[in-house]
Amino acid sequence: MSGQNVGYVRVSTVDQNTARQLDGVALNRTFEDKASGKDVKRPQLEACLLHLREGDTLHVHSMDRLSRNLDDLRRVVKDLTGRGVVVNFHKENLLFTGESSPMANLLLSMLGAVAEFERSIILERQAEGIAIAKAEGRYTGRKPALTPERVQELRQRAASGEKKTVLAAEFGISRQTLYTNLESVPASTSAS
Repeated sequence: MSGQNVGYVRVSTVDQNTARQLDGVALNRTFEDKASGKDVKRPQLEACLLHLREGDTLHVHSMDRLSRNLDDLRRVVKDLTGRGVVVNFHKENLLFTGESSPMANLLLSMLGAVAEFERSIILERQAEGIAIAKAEGRYTGRKPALTPERVQELRQRAASGEKKTVLAAEFGISRQTLYTNLESVPASTSAS
């Protein structure tokens, strides 16, 4: 019995499209994440790795779609091939079967290192852009999670004894954001 052809596709943001990544590849099942490739803690990647069985082939458009971290990339490929899963990176035209191939291992390491380097450069440029925007007064950070009116309502309800976990869920905020809003008292009310 031959295994399944399983695809994994990833884009970094919800605005990006995964359609081109494995276009034309006949797949039995596809797993798709819209998340950063900084690590392997992605819901659909984790589901994909659990799904794969001996004899299956994992198809990935390119190495950086699987991971932009060299250690994670090597670990995932080694784990899969050790379980009898073939890993096929289409863009790089590399196939990993578990058989020792010094050239394939070299290319995996080199191209994986390039993907990791590229991610570092992206983060560096992003930080520089934010610093420039802040200096020019164009960067204000992200919007507050709650309007002043909602903060006031939250404070009143918490003061009346409502459970904070229930309030956080109802207001659609994390517990940390809830506590931050309960602790920060505007200057106008602290004087009264």
